[in-house]
Amino acid sequence: MSFTFPPIAARRGAVALAGLATLVALSGCNSMLSEGTGAAAGIAGTAIANKVTDNATVATGIGLGVQAGAKAALAYAQRKTRGEEQDAIAMAAGPLAVGKVANWQVKHQLPIESDAQGQVTVSRLIGGVDLECKEVVFSIDTPADKAGDPPVREFYVTTVCRDGSQWRWASAEPATARWGSLQ
Repeated sequence: MSFTFPPIAARRGAVALAGLATLVALSGCNSMLSEGTGAAAGIAGTAIANKVTDNATVATGIGLGVQAGAKAALAYAQRKTRGEEQDAIAMAAGPLAVGKVANWQVKHQLPIESDAQGQVTVSRLIGGVDLECKEVVFSIDTPADKAGDPPVREFYVTTVCRDGSQWRWASAEPATARWGSLQ
């Protein structure tokens, strides 16, 4: 029994379409987003496998490949979303003096999570002559469930550093651009 794989572009297109549909349909709920991505990838993998072969082993391989691709796409989207938040916090904190407070907010390019906002303050300066950094405390404000209630606030501490004219997130956790899945 022989089979042929569909063209690479067709496989990539099917994975991208399944991933995009899942991201849009499940935006805002990480656990459903993660599980939904796996389910959508399973459906897409089955559709591709049925077009390609009747061999169960090959079909399983195709399904696992599609699922791995979908999960990698979701992980990339989540890293991008976190990076947008980190950049917004660093830009708001950069010009602040110690003890001053500023608001930050971000509208995500990928609709996998709600847009985020909060406040940031500089608690201390760190560094030396050519290494200007700031320790910052920031909040992430989640709108209240009931109208009229104050937002729910979570507080975190991180470090931001000047990189030329731009301020950047300097903590390895939860930044993933450099360390990837090693965290």
